[in-house]
Amino acid sequence: MSINLYFFYQKVFDFKEIENTASNSSTRWLSIGNGKQLHLIPRPDAIIKTNKAVHFALSTLEFDAFVLRLKIMNIEFSDWPGTTLKNYIRKDGIQQVYFKDPDHYWIEINDDYKK
Repeated sequence: MSINLYFFYQKVFDFKEIENTASNSSTRWLSIGNGKQLHLIPRPDAIIKTNKAVHFALSTLEFDAFVLRLKIMNIEFSDWPGTTLKNYIRKDGIQQVYFKDPDHYWIEINDDYKK
């Protein structure tokens, strides 16, 4: 895990670091709210192959503000088909955008929280 990955999740999502109670490893734990955690586990020799269909998804009440945050941070995002700087509205009315973390894992942000 690059140090950039850790800071990426802190800066983009404002996740706070919490204690790794499982081990003395360099795995970093972040609180993502409501008792949920994201564990960033370093595997420097791993070959990472990503597929947009396999992604980490979060919902927010402040979808437009989050998309603006991505723009301000110069983080490229797209809709599901892959059109850059465009959000997507699903058949059920939920808006979503997709982008990659520094290790190229896909992340979806949507406004399903409002439903």
